[in-house]
Amino acid sequence: MLEIKNLHVEVEGQPILNGIDLTVPKGEVHAIMGPNGSGKSTLSYVIAGKDDYDITKGDILWNGESILEMDPAERVAAGVFLAFQYPIEIPGVATMTFLRTAINSVRKARDEEELSIPDMMKLIQSQAKQLAVKPEMLKRGLNVGFSGGEKKRMEILQMALLNPGMCILDETDSGLDIDALRIVSEGVNALRGPDRSMLVITHYQRLLNYIVPDKVHVMSDGKIVKTGGKELALELEESGYAEYDEDAA
Repeated sequence: MLEIKNLHVEVEGQPILNGIDLTVPKGEVHAIMGPNGSGKSTLSYVIAGKDDYDITKGDILWNGESILEMDPAERVAAGVFLAFQYPIEIPGVATMTFLRTAINSVRKARDEEELSIPDMMKLIQSQAKQLAVKPEMLKRGLNVGFSGGEKKRMEILQMALLNPGMCILDETDSGLDIDALRIVSEGVNALRGPDRSMLVITHYQRLLNYIVPDKVHVMSDGKIVKTGGKELALELEESGYAEYDEDAA
């Protein structure tokens, strides 16, 4: 279970998060919606352990343990995974080499036996097929020359292979057409389960037509200003965020 307690975060002295309280129980999918600049992506980066953020107050607990002192690799080994809004290209790093290294590094950190090359190939190819990741994509440099939809499918493939307990999706729908959105969402939904939590960050309700959340939280001015069921996303689609900007002010 993810627990965020009174989290305050600054960047170069500028407050970004102003007292976030959030609990995501195991087995649940929660969505965070809000306007640009409300702190949604900052929250995802801070959970994942990205540098450049000063946590001035509060705590982040994963399964009852604070993760604030863990580096990003330790958080991944503990089961935290962040799917980026804009996955980067890494020329010179073969996709298969990257996946094999990541999988076995995480397995080693979890005191699990590393996979042999044949078992690794079977696992990757099986998961790739489900996400419409073509074999030729696995032979290229990581994300090099990929379309936006291909990059997002590769992110979800990594998520499936690393088997995290906490999945954070930072605007995964950004730049996806309808077909790519459906494929990515099907991959995410296939990973839903009683032992896995998910935090889906998005501007728009359309993603939540495919990945239906248990709860929806509205962020404004670095705070969660309203929480409701999945119907809250529909309300936001109709009314926008102006009401919450006024409340935060």
